[in-house]
Amino acid sequence: MSNTPSSADSSPATAQEQLAALRAELDGLDDSIHDLLMRRAEVVERVGALGAKGKVPLRPGREASIVRRLLARHRGKLPRRVIPRLWRELLAGTTAMQGNYTIAVCQTDPASGFIACAREHFGVLSPMRVHRTPAQAIGEVSAGTAIAAVLPMPTDDETPGNAWWTALLHRDEPRIHVVARLPFWAPRSEGAPQVQGLVVAAAAPDPSGDDRSLLGLEFSAEISRARLAAALTAAGFTPGTTILRRMAGAPVAHALVDVAGFIADGDPRLAALADAQRPPVVLGAYAVPVDGET
Repeated sequence: MSNTPSSADSSPATAQEQLAALRAELDGLDDSIHDLLMRRAEVVERVGALGAKGKVPLRPGREASIVRRLLARHRGKLPRRVIPRLWRELLAGTTAMQGNYTIAVCQTDPASGFIACAREHFGVLSPMRVHRTPAQAIGEVSAGTAIAAVLPMPTDDETPGNAWWTALLHRDEPRIHVVARLPFWAPRSEGAPQVQGLVVAAAAPDPSGDDRSLLGLEFSAEISRARLAAALTAAGFTPGTTILRRMAGAPVAHALVDVAGFIADGDPRLAALADAQRPPVVLGAYAVPVDGET
């Protein structure tokens, strides 16, 4: 009997056989990814063991730098927006390994989208408590029942009750800082939450390499925006958005100024601010959001 293979035996693999082989390859890749995820979790556990006991395990600056680094090396047809989405869930899960990961969300209007924005950043299944006022959400952070609070972006026309940033000027203990800005990823795809917000925590912000800081200032009530901008520029700051609040009959005005760079409490430029009625307060800092192709 001849041992020569028949034409049927030597024919190329069928489409079904090729599909089965590719699915087996994908299964192997999934196992490898899962192995690396478990290994990463083990390293995070060791990092947590080296951290200060009782310290808030929230590092928004470090997280932002990780996502930026991965986006810089990303290649291929996998959409770039998938990278921050995957890593936000991963970072949420590993941070939750280190302690309470409840997020307080201020949503005064049920249709505003702050809960969706918070879930996009802190994880879809992370525990969240919804509050009608910024003070209630910040209270959870102060009490330690929430690791962070998502608050509406300050505006010029906000009511006194919504001007939550003025409370941070007092530096109460535990001191609350702005540590992040949401959303971190842009452009916003159809159906994604469109709101803008800030995140506060009972921890100092950490630098990401590309940051902006928020300064809380007190001046005489007569100060103009032009004079305020001139004072900031003369001190060496590069100011951006400025919120200036004057209360009827009050002798002072409060300003919230967004400036370029990561500013620490001891920055000598703070002491150089002319006309300030009291020492300026660094209310926090945030990583500049990523704005790129989808």
